Amino acid sequence: MKKNTNKKVSIVMGSQSDYKTMQLAEKTLKQLGVSFETKIVSAHRTPKRMYDFALKAEKNNIGVIIAGAGGSAHLPGMISALTQIPVLGVPIESKKLKGLDSLLSIAQMPKGIPVGTLAIGEDGAINAALLAAEIMAINNSSIRNKLKSWRSNQTKSVKRVPK
Repeated sequence: MKKNTNKKVSIVMGSQSDYKTMQLAEKTLKQLGVSFETKIVSAHRTPKRMYDFALKAEKNNIGVIIAGAGGSAHLPGMISALTQIPVLGVPIESKKLKGLDSLLSIAQMPKGIPVGTLAIGEDGAINAALLAAEIMAINNSSIRNKLKSWRSNQTKSVKRVPK
């Protein structure tokens, strides 16, 4: 595999309201020093934008796509159907079904169109960023070292006895 340390992660979401959750992916990628971009790309309201984004992702030097989606949550699967770049789906918690509808829509992709599916909501956004960084770290020792440090700090933050 060709080493390319210039690739970035693309964080996309279906609407502005999803940003409250997806900004946690941004924050995590910033902590790890991973380059990223953030866009609103709706599978339903801006299908041409979504289509163009997915088809041009590889040319635009994107290494991993994190796609947050609520409701029927078609965005991660539609993007995955149009690119060979890894897509990580983050189900957005909704008022109606608490994100369970999104989780099932993202997780139950038909064979041949994979989407890595994370937890509903904030935990999913953070873990998607960590997983994207791990994927990027395969060919980037700087990211790999920052991930090791992040994990070490996480371990050190756990108290030995409760207070």
